[in-house]
Amino acid sequence: MQPVLEMRGMTKTFPGVNALKDVNLEVMPAEIHAIVGENGAGKSTLMKVLSGVYPHGAYSGDIRFEGLERRFSGIPDSEKTGIIIIHQELALVPLLSIAENIFLGHETARAGVINWFEAHRRTKELLDKVGLKEHPNTLITHLGTGKQQLVEIAKALNKKVKLLILDEPTSSLNETDSNALLALLKGLKAQGIASILISHKLNEVLKVADRITVLRDGMTVDTLDTQSGQVDEDRIIKAMVGRELNDRYPSRAASLGPPVLEVRNWSVYHPQHADRQVIKNVDFTVRSGEVVGIAGLMGSGRTELAMSIFGRAYGQKITGEVRINGRKADTSSIPKAMSAGLAYATEDRKTYGLVLIDDVKHNVTLANLKGISSATVIDNMRELGVANKFRRDLGIRCPSVFQSVVNLSGGNQQKVVLSKWLYSGPEVLMLDEPTRGIDVGAKYEIYGIINKLAEAGKAVVVISSEMPELLGISDRIYVMNEGRFVAEMPAAEASQEKIMRAIMKSWTH
Repeated sequence: MQPVLEMRGMTKTFPGVNALKDVNLEVMPAEIHAIVGENGAGKSTLMKVLSGVYPHGAYSGDIRFEGLERRFSGIPDSEKTGIIIIHQELALVPLLSIAENIFLGHETARAGVINWFEAHRRTKELLDKVGLKEHPNTLITHLGTGKQQLVEIAKALNKKVKLLILDEPTSSLNETDSNALLALLKGLKAQGIASILISHKLNEVLKVADRITVLRDGMTVDTLDTQSGQVDEDRIIKAMVGRELNDRYPSRAASLGPPVLEVRNWSVYHPQHADRQVIKNVDFTVRSGEVVGIAGLMGSGRTELAMSIFGRAYGQKITGEVRINGRKADTSSIPKAMSAGLAYATEDRKTYGLVLIDDVKHNVTLANLKGISSATVIDNMRELGVANKFRRDLGIRCPSVFQSVVNLSGGNQQKVVLSKWLYSGPEVLMLDEPTRGIDVGAKYEIYGIINKLAEAGKAVVVISSEMPELLGISDRIYVMNEGRFVAEMPAAEASQEKIMRAIMKSWTH
């Protein structure tokens, strides 16, 4: 059987970075082919070459699709051949309907007049194929992320997709939506559609992939056949990082001190719906040197809790008390919360955590400009020294601190976010999904940074949707459901089953 896609000798460079070095990739018809690798391994770059984001001439190497050599000058060229890419950041217009999004740029029009009846009819057919029951007139903004992913796939089907590329499709989805998406991929395979899946979630990759290509440092290091029965997560990780990763979580001997953060009777109402209580009389404590995890399903209120504490960045009619080191703290605005010793690293680092078009140096010092200023004038040499120190201490991989943050891998972007907040000198760090969208090697490094913070006596709160992560790095875990803490347990006595049991039990009361 001939491959539907062959990429040979793919090489792509950026200033100071050799992103792809003679990469080879082969995808068979109706195959689900996974591409894995650490952040910065070249996965997304390779797919941007294939989809025409980087046009022919901006790279070297050959692309053959359906037996013919292809030279794409842009995304429309690749889409005409049936190659469709769905990026991690979805390309949907929130205030347009499902039908309008699906046919945007491909309108069902005659003589300049859109045939809405036909558009709605075809939209319903496409939504049936991806398992969505929403009306074609439903606005995208009213859909959850999982359903938005399905709309993107419906768009691809409308463009007569032959090879579907999905870049981290489940990174923002809960387990139910993730499983639905993976089942849909298998359904597309049964229809003869080939897929390329880029994902850091190796358990999901092993569920659906026929073969796995591993990239490391911009090069192809292995292609694994999952049908052989000899491929497991440990083997994939060894190929990804070039070494055995025997322990996913670095060990730490906890040395706990007195309470640093105390939150009492904390209540928050929805910012738009004043009668809807989102956080309901929450109490919790974090001690010096302690890592406290907050577990819960999507929508349980974890992020809303952290944001409301940090300068009331979320919600209205907020009541309750925050104490830091035994003293009542004013956290009524973000500057006041920072002055009180709080820091909050958002789950959405690209939108809220970083200035992507700016360099590493400016991003690192952004939360503490006073620290690099004299009489309100920034001292450039002092700023350079601070940025280089954090680059060394946190292992930020970049040619220099003058590198634009947008060109860094996800793991290195997350290290820049952590550097920014560490330089603000906080007593309490709240880390919301600190390892979302980054690979196992970079995760291990982030866990090491969290351990060092705890060893330095900081109080650390970690919000994560990955229960094994919370069990691996926390000293104590609170379980949240529907805006309340429904359980608290030492991590040593916790398990995924206990956490889920606490959530289910709370629904029955």
